[in-house]
Order: sequence, then C-alpha cells, then structure tokens
Amino acid sequence: MAINVVMPKLGMAMKEGTVSVWNKKVGDPVQKGELIASINSEKIEMEIESPAEGILLEIAVDEGKGVPPGTPIAYIGQPDEKVVSGAQEEAAASIVAEPEVPAPASPQVKETPSHVTISGEKVKISPVARKMAAEANLDIQTLAGTGPGGRITKEDVQKALENVSQQSRPEPPARKENETNTKADQASRPLTGMRKVIAERMHSSLQNSAQLTIYMKADITELKTLQAQSAASVKRRFGEKLTITDFIARATILALQVHPLMNSALIDDSIHERNNVHLGMAVALEKGLVVPVINDAEKLSLSQLSASIRELAKKARENQLGSEEMTGSTFTITNLGAYGVEHFTPILNPPEAGILGVGAAEDQPVYRRENLERRSILPISLTFDHRLVDGAPAAVFLKEIKGYLEEPFSMLV
Repeated sequence: MAINVVMPKLGMAMKEGTVSVWNKKVGDPVQKGELIASINSEKIEMEIESPAEGILLEIAVDEGKGVPPGTPIAYIGQPDEKVVSGAQEEAAASIVAEPEVPAPASPQVKETPSHVTISGEKVKISPVARKMAAEANLDIQTLAGTGPGGRITKEDVQKALENVSQQSRPEPPARKENETNTKADQASRPLTGMRKVIAERMHSSLQNSAQLTIYMKADITELKTLQAQSAASVKRRFGEKLTITDFIARATILALQVHPLMNSALIDDSIHERNNVHLGMAVALEKGLVVPVINDAEKLSLSQLSASIRELAKKARENQLGSEEMTGSTFTITNLGAYGVEHFTPILNPPEAGILGVGAAEDQPVYRRENLERRSILPISLTFDHRLVDGAPAAVFLKEIKGYLEEPFSMLV
C-alpha cells in the first residue's frame, strides 16, 4: 500500500503550509530520509524527508499551493502500485482550487475521481492533472499518461496544452515601428509562504489600527564612548562586545516599565496590560523578515540581553527559530540604520501598541552652550496606536528612551 507524505504541523498556530519546491518528479526513485520537497508556513521554512524507500507515485499538491496540516501532499510506493482512492480524494479536497470558468462555446468537463470509468474505460489521472485539464476544458480520454501504470500526470497535461497552443496560435500581426511588447517584459508568481504572511499582517495592521509616527534625535556620543571604553573588559568577561542595539533594547525595556501603557494591547475593545516585557527584535532575511521574541526581557542584565539578541538573530538567519520564539511579543524594535536610513515610519506588529524605529547614527555639528562640537546623533521614531495611546504620552515615552541613550550610565544601575 502506498505511503502518504503529509503536510507537517510547524507549530500550534499553523493553519496552512505551502509547498515551495519539489526536489523529485513523479516516477523518480527515493530513499528513506532523502529530501524530496521544501515547505513553508507563516515564517518557518523546512525540508521534507521521504518516510520510506520506493518510487514517488504521485504529487498531490503542486508547488505554490497551500493546504492544512495533515493533508497528503505526495504518495510513495512500489512501481505500478496503486494509490488508495480515498486518500487521493482527501488530498484533492484539501487543495484550494480557483473557481472554474469554462469558455461558453466549449463543452464543460466535470471533475472526476483520480480513477474514473468513462465509456467502460478506466482513466488514471492525478488530482493536480485532473484540475488542470478541467480548467483548460481538455478531454482526459485524449491524453496519454506517462506516469506509473499509464497515469496522467501534471506534465502530461502541460505538454498537451502546449501542443494545443502551438496548433491554434495565429500569425502574429506585423509590429509597428517603435511598438514594444510590454507583456514580454512581465512575469508573475503566486504570493506564498513568508511573503504572503507579511503582506496579510501588514495590510491588516494598517486597516485595523490608528497609526501615528513621531520622531526624535538622541545624542549618543557618551553612549559610544562608554561602549568603546567597556569593549575590552566586556568581551573578556562575556565573550562578546556590547552593541549600540543592545543599549537601545535596554533603554526601551526600562522605558516600557515606566510607561506600561506602551506595553499593552487593544484586543476586542479591551485594554490588555502586560506586567512583563516580551521584546520583539525584527531580523531581516533574504525572503522577508521575522521577529524573534525575548521573553521577560526586564529580568535580564545588559549582558544577558545582548546574548539573547545575538542568539535569536543567529537562529533566525539559520532558519532555526521555533514558532514559540516568534509569538507573544509586547513591543518591537526595528533597525534600518545599517542601510543608511535615517527616519522612517515602521508599521505596528499587531496587537502591540507601539514599535520603535532606529535609523543610522551620523556625526553632526551641535552647539552645546556656546561651543560647537562634533556629536553622534541617532534618529529614532515611534509608531503607536492612537486608539490606545495619545500623542503626548507617546512623546513622553520616546523622550524617556532618548534620555537613557543620552545618559547611558543610568542603564547600568
């Protein structure tokens, strides 16, 4: 009996997983433990191993398709082994299909099971191939299957569509001078995985909150001096130097304890106040961004906080974060200073009340009393939910962070 390869559940909050890429084709031999596909869900990506040795009999979920956890995405067995019809029906039902809109003049092709009998003849066809054929109004009786046991595969349908397209393609009209084919320069792909989740959450955030951003500049000259003076001793004791980001995180945590409303959330017309600071630190990745969370950050020393930031950032870039390490934040920090950005307007990470944006520090001439001095100025911005926090208390909170950064020794006591 063929073995199901199912969509795994990557964390308690997972509702849907997407197949990013198939490493094997139908009919390919696979070994137990061999990587056969890559999947992603929300902000987690992982590779799928074959649960058994055999032949990849059928791919039930195409690349870019999303299905719930536990849905069969492929079947592995012996050559010419039949896939259990019930399992195929379950897989087909789990795939989210777009509405079928047949052409008015073409006969409508009704969906049939993977093994159907038409005019006394059994037709073997995979669920994905059946869906593609139905959408294109192809008669599956005219298709030649190249899969195990003559099964019609996705590739067979694609080949048939190419043949039909070539036969029915009219002569292209003569192109006018200076006329360009804009469609030739366009490419499209489905919005899936991490990018899809980010798109949905950011759009929802802007639609469901009243966001306002305010800006300040902090003089971090003394902070950079303290960082440089303590670098050698800190590295000798703890193995790593403290970064400006570590101090910014520490200042934010202390400010949140003084202004607990910025550490709260508005959920279903109720204000949820949090006693502990669960600090989210946005990390940019090649395919998007993630926000690992430092739980109970107020209980950590500066060196412990620094170690947690480094560890979570490393795990994020190596795709080793668990779903529990990316949920439950009460406030977030996002830093674009490394890219030369000054002020920007970060978008809230729902349901948080605020998010701190950090820009690039620059040396600027500044008058102090009657003297013109060279000072290091750091731009910071605060986006907050105006439904929960008014402008004045938000400004006081941001000024609190600014104060800690300008008097860094206050963060050490």
